[in-house]
Amino acid sequence: MHVLERSVALPVARSKLFPFFADARNLERLTPPSLRFEILTPGEIRMEAGATIDYRLRVSGFPVRWRTVIKVWEPPLRFVDVQTKGPYALWRHTHTFEETPQGTMMRDRVEYALPFGPLGELAHRLFVARQLERIFSFRARVVAEMFAA
Repeated sequence: MHVLERSVALPVARSKLFPFFADARNLERLTPPSLRFEILTPGEIRMEAGATIDYRLRVSGFPVRWRTVIKVWEPPLRFVDVQTKGPYALWRHTHTFEETPQGTMMRDRVEYALPFGPLGELAHRLFVARQLERIFSFRARVVAEMFAA
């Protein structure tokens, strides 16, 4: 299993920040355009424990379908989404929002594993780890720009 962690200090109150993340459609804004990320779930997505969200994206030019379920929903503190269908053998993404004197510390923690044993580990070393770092760096930059003082 692998772990990716990212923190971003934002000069905005948690009560103002969390609603942005409570709207699943905003994930499209936080994903690099090159991935051609698209939410397939029709209509309004009510974020709560048990909510299911279907996506489509392109990874290295290949179409990928992905389904996540919200396992934990504790506004405005945290939520956890888990992949139930997609490219990873395991994907658990914990989003936390901690109030600070300057605003909010937003943290992402992704626990993930690739399929295919040694071949998956080779793919991780060759490109998956770097690709995830780029995706989460993009996300951090966009959020910081959107919620700048």
